[in-house]
Amino acid sequence: MSAKPQAGYDKVFDNVLRLRIMSVLMVNPSCDFTSFKELLKVTDGNLASHLRHLENANYIQVAKSFAGRKPLTTYAATETGKKAFRSHLDFLEHLITASKTS
Repeated sequence: MSAKPQAGYDKVFDNVLRLRIMSVLMVNPSCDFTSFKELLKVTDGNLASHLRHLENANYIQVAKSFAGRKPLTTYAATETGKKAFRSHLDFLEHLITASKTS
């Protein structure tokens, strides 16, 4: 395998839940915590942990506000996150294609 596709591999996306979170954010401008939890069918703690991991990598940004009197936390992919995710997907595509031709 060439060095170029390997460069697209991103350890942040090793976890399938982080892949799923980024997939949601790639096709939606933002998503709130409750919607993520329902869509991905995960616990609060598990979701919060993976969102924090993506935030620490600067792949998502967090916005906190209120909907009436209830706190509302929404997440959006950053340009850095979108670029890293596309690059990671390109790496995976290359890997799949290479394995099919072997």
